[in-house]
Amino acid sequence: MTIYEQIKEDLKESMKAKDTVKTSVLKGFVSEFTNESVKLGRTPQDPLSNEESLSVIKRQSKQRKDSIEQFEKGGRPELAESEKAELLIIEEYLPELMSEEEVRAHVLQKKDEMNITSADQFGQLMGAIMADLRDKADGAVVKKVIDEALQD
Repeated sequence: MTIYEQIKEDLKESMKAKDTVKTSVLKGFVSEFTNESVKLGRTPQDPLSNEESLSVIKRQSKQRKDSIEQFEKGGRPELAESEKAELLIIEEYLPELMSEEEVRAHVLQKKDEMNITSADQFGQLMGAIMADLRDKADGAVVKKVIDEALQD
């Protein structure tokens, strides 16, 4: 079963269970999947591949994280809480990401392989690491670990 099909099934279940938050998130996914399909030059009924679906889900996750940060900075914790609830549901559909320790081990190994010695070479290392860990690690975590590794 593809991610697209799984979300459609989960949407039916959440509607039956009257889970308004989950239903809202999943309807948002279906809408974004349709938009993505049209953007890719297909008909709205064409299902997306798992890779395309994951791209949409990641974008939704990033938007929620940005919203949470903005609401917390703006002193609106009640709005941040609703975004956090939605983010928990979104993360159910994302693959498990590497821990910071796993990312650190990979960064240090790649740094040695590429003979990276200064912070001026940040871009080279970041590009190589993200090519390796595209769907396996959070870019913000990778950036933080690389920054720390290049300060040593």
